[in-house]
Amino acid sequence: MLAQAQGAVTPFVVQDIQVNGLQRVTLGATLLSLPVRIGEEVDSDSLAQAIKSLYASGNFEDVQLLRDNGILVVQVTERPTISSINFSGNKEIKEEQLQQSLEGAGVRVGEPLDRTTLSSLEKGLEDFYYGVGKYSAKVKAVLTPLPRNRVDLKFEFVEGAAAEIKQINIVGNQDFSEKQLLSQLELTDSVPWWNIMGDQRYQKQKLAGDIETLRSYYRDRGYLKAEISSTQVAMSPNKEGVYITLNINEGDRYTVSGVSLRGNLVDRQSELEQLIPLEVGDLYSAADVAHMESVLSKFLGRFGYAYPKISTFPQVDEANKTIELVVNVDPGNRVYVRRINFSGNIITKDEVLRREMRQMEGASLSSEDITQSRTRLNRLGYFESAEIETRRVPGEADLVDLDVSVKEQPAGSINFGVGFGTDSGFSIQAGLQQENFLGTGNRVGINSQMNDYSKDVSLDFTDPYFTVDGVSLGGRVYYRKFDARDANLADYDSTLYGVRALSGLPVNEDNRLNFSAGYEHNTLGKPSAGNSYDQLDLFWQLHDENVSGENELSFDTFDLTAGWTRNTLNRGYFATAGSRQNLSLKVTVPGSDLQYYKTSFDDAHYFPIDRDHNWVLAGKFRASFGDGYGDASKGDQRLPFFENYYGGGFSTLRGFKSNSVGPRAVYSIKDANGNPTGEYRGDDSTIGGNALIAGSVELIVPTPFANEDLQRSLRTSVFVDAGTVWNTKYQGRYESDCVENCDLIYDFGDPSNIRVSTGVSMQWLSPLGPLVFSLATPLKEVEGDRTEVFNFNIGRTF
Repeated sequence: MLAQAQGAVTPFVVQDIQVNGLQRVTLGATLLSLPVRIGEEVDSDSLAQAIKSLYASGNFEDVQLLRDNGILVVQVTERPTISSINFSGNKEIKEEQLQQSLEGAGVRVGEPLDRTTLSSLEKGLEDFYYGVGKYSAKVKAVLTPLPRNRVDLKFEFVEGAAAEIKQINIVGNQDFSEKQLLSQLELTDSVPWWNIMGDQRYQKQKLAGDIETLRSYYRDRGYLKAEISSTQVAMSPNKEGVYITLNINEGDRYTVSGVSLRGNLVDRQSELEQLIPLEVGDLYSAADVAHMESVLSKFLGRFGYAYPKISTFPQVDEANKTIELVVNVDPGNRVYVRRINFSGNIITKDEVLRREMRQMEGASLSSEDITQSRTRLNRLGYFESAEIETRRVPGEADLVDLDVSVKEQPAGSINFGVGFGTDSGFSIQAGLQQENFLGTGNRVGINSQMNDYSKDVSLDFTDPYFTVDGVSLGGRVYYRKFDARDANLADYDSTLYGVRALSGLPVNEDNRLNFSAGYEHNTLGKPSAGNSYDQLDLFWQLHDENVSGENELSFDTFDLTAGWTRNTLNRGYFATAGSRQNLSLKVTVPGSDLQYYKTSFDDAHYFPIDRDHNWVLAGKFRASFGDGYGDASKGDQRLPFFENYYGGGFSTLRGFKSNSVGPRAVYSIKDANGNPTGEYRGDDSTIGGNALIAGSVELIVPTPFANEDLQRSLRTSVFVDAGTVWNTKYQGRYESDCVENCDLIYDFGDPSNIRVSTGVSMQWLSPLGPLVFSLATPLKEVEGDRTEVFNFNIGRTF
């Protein structure tokens, strides 16, 4: 006869144990969870403990202990196993979030189901909806029994509509109007009709943030003791409207009576005092105090005090409503760098990263050196991102390790194929262009290209660290055959080859000097008499002693160049802060067949608008000028026409065809015998000028529909370009004698013929190299200008 073993029972000795009701759980696992063994004497307490142990195993939802004479009978009902978990009706919460929440509560497929947790899960999910303003939301867990003690678990959601804020009231404000205070809040009780992104939804978390915002608003304006004394949130009977009332206790307004430093000032008291932005008479501001503490901490970080504690204690004078700020400085231990570790550089060698580091191993930790190191790594252009983390060495109070993590990006391309660009037309190219060749940091280029107007072959190499202190050395050998007519220029052709040696040396972290020496041999072919334009004829006449029997001009020139570069950009590609300036001068050596000089200045500035640098205002400027020197009778006092500057295309004016902006060719009309008549006709072919000014203003914006990973390799901007090209040697000889296409001839020596365009540009740092696309339209043009709405190109950015 079975009898219940629970309750007040007479102690007995267990002669055997029998377990009933097992399906999935093994007998051995059950006996291990049972703290009773055969031969032991049991009583009421030990049997109660046995029941607790069996429940604690998590395998059973019902346990009974029965006695059959000396046999202990364990009667169990196993918890059902979860066969599947499904969701329906959920839109506000993603299934991934729900799965994570369930797994955190131990509810997952293949595990036994504890029914007692379902109600708490239902309530927790409903509370989440309440937090986002959906007070009518309901969540129900539905169990469907399946064979072999399994169940299908399904959560059914009825989300309902979100409650809208009907009114926000602020009570107790005296010195600031309700309109001023409401404008600080993220929550709002009204949305203009044109603001399609705004909403009036109530969210508990946003309200908590808005309360802190109001408190900070007051405390940053002198109200040291301002508080939100109470908050009332009332709901309409249908749970669709919310009314919020915030009660403010402004308190008194305080000014700063003085700031004094205390503690260990590491013998730099005067320097620390100069960094304090607060002055006597200023309104007290919690934000200014926090900023002051941050500035002092960063200053101490420059000298190895990596973890200083800066604490400000306000001493309040209630009678005069003033505050004296006592700043206690505890610099802590001076910290040294034990080791610098690099990660993420799969291609780039450690030494390439290490030589950019300004924070050295064994030296004291400097926040300034770490910042400079991060900037230099990002400026290389090899990495999508470079981050430096400081990690304390366990058990050492004065030692840290630096973890430098980089994410590599394409720094060049290996290419062979057929392409198309709006500037160059169809092209065939093959070669290697690598800014980080084999991870060494050396720049190597082996390229050949043929397009509509040129055939190019070049080999170049640069070692940026030829010496350990950053002196660079490199060289270039090149050949080019050029047909100007197909490049939107006046008709002529050129065959050129040359060699150049390059070197550079750093002046400091941001400034660098560059030098080069080169030799070029250039052969110019003159078009037939009917296609020869007047400016070319004049050049030909000045250099007739160099004309060969094939009606070609050949020149040998040796030149020297010098340049200065200042670079404070935060990245090599897609900079978002800082600036870059470049000034260069090229002069042919006296005695060369052509004697001239060219100088150019480029400037680019980036101004981040928001903290995350998603919105950036960029400004770019270029000014170039060239002229000849030497014997005027040989034409040396003019810049050779094939060295002229041109506008249009990506480099200067988007929206205008490449090389199409500038002075144009003028053709001399000849009689039947080929003699000039003294009359001229205009043409839309460009010959360029010896002076150029161009600029651009761009608003860089987040790329629409691109996820966070793509944002670093895509750049979208709205721009306005402006520029002009003119010739300072122009003397206005053509206008009065023009008889044909005269609207194409204007004052080529006037720099006021400015072109302006606007549009949208997108740049993509692809595995093939930078791809640049733009849609532009001219705002101001000159008669005869050739415009182009769509541009794209590979391998360069503007």
